[in-house]
Amino acid sequence: MERYEYKISRHPLDRFGQVNYFCQQNGQCSLNEVPPDQTKAVAGVLNEQGDQGWELVHLVFNKDGMMGFWKRRVEN
Repeated sequence: MERYEYKISRHPLDRFGQVNYFCQQNGQCSLNEVPPDQTKAVAGVLNEQGDQGWELVHLVFNKDGMMGFWKRRVEN
C-alpha cells in the first residue's frame, strides 16, 4: 500500500508583490489579471517544493498571500 506525508506551506503576499484577486459575496475567489512576473513568482514556489519531492494538491489565495497543500510518497 502506498503511503503519503502531507504539509501545508504559507507564502506571504510580500513575496509576490501584487496579486490581484476578486472575492464574490458567496466567498468564491479567483485571480484576475496576474502580471507575468507574478506568475513566475508562483511558479518559483511550485518548483522549490517540487525539487524537494512535494506534489501540489491545492493552492489557496487570499488577501494575505498564498497557502499550498502538498503531498509526497513515503518510502516503506
